[in-house]
Amino acid sequence: MAKEPEQAKIDELSHANALKIALPLDITPTFLVNMSHANPTLDLTSFCAALASLQRALARWETTDKQDEELRDACIQRFEYTFELSWKMLKRRLELDLPDAQSVDAMSFRELMRSGGERGLLRDVDAWMVFRDKRNITSHTYNAATAADVAAAIPSFVQHAQDLLDQLQAKGADHA
Repeated sequence: MAKEPEQAKIDELSHANALKIALPLDITPTFLVNMSHANPTLDLTSFCAALASLQRALARWETTDKQDEELRDACIQRFEYTFELSWKMLKRRLELDLPDAQSVDAMSFRELMRSGGERGLLRDVDAWMVFRDKRNITSHTYNAATAADVAAAIPSFVQHAQDLLDQLQAKGADHA
């Protein structure tokens, strides 16, 4: 006997709430996985929004011939959180795709990127290593030369992040 649509929706929400409770504290609700499909999907809403925000800031900064320091700094900050979301979404996808999800937690960043490259999610693993280096220097030192160095990598990062997003969407994702 088929469930009434309202009861099915209540069951789905109950399942989603149960997932939220069981998640580790470092995972935000935007990383929830929808397991109701044959192919589990990721919620990429926050990644889509972050990348769009970075793209808007970058376009605005480029209209100033990259002379506006405040816009440059806004781009760097948006790069930081978009980078974090991008690799975490890659990790979530690999956890869904690999036979042993726990093995993903044991991977180094390089191994994670390599695995993403092997599965066609990343087109240039070495570029992602450079982006990680840029992200790391924004956390430790801040001066004009460092800012210029990081900012110079952002246009390339945007292209690679968009490629990753496209691949994640092709694998199956819920997004806004």
